Amino acid sequence: MKKAYRVKSDKDFQAIFTEGRSVANRKFVVYSLEKDQSHYRVGLSVGKRLGNAVVRNAIKRKLRHVLMELGPYLGTQDFVVIARKGVEELDYSTMKKNLVHVLKLAKLYQEGSIREKEI
Repeated sequence: MKKAYRVKSDKDFQAIFTEGRSVANRKFVVYSLEKDQSHYRVGLSVGKRLGNAVVRNAIKRKLRHVLMELGPYLGTQDFVVIARKGVEELDYSTMKKNLVHVLKLAKLYQEGSIREKEI
């Protein structure tokens, strides 16, 4: 995932948390904020409760890969994905299914309307 597609600064994270809206399922929480930009940006948050650094980084790698696959279906908002307890035990396909579910709840995933892939 290119750096242009990531939310990196603390200021951006705080803006998404305070001004954005949130939705959740059992495995993920998603905060989203409307932005006037040409593509989505995503921030990932995996807490220490989920495991050591190796486990947390593996979760983030899987999430990044799923988001790269879903990229053409995502809008132009900024959003933060927070992993909840239990996500460390999921395989790739189950993680993808859960993430798609929560992105649909957040109205970030537009099935059927593929925009031009810029990645």
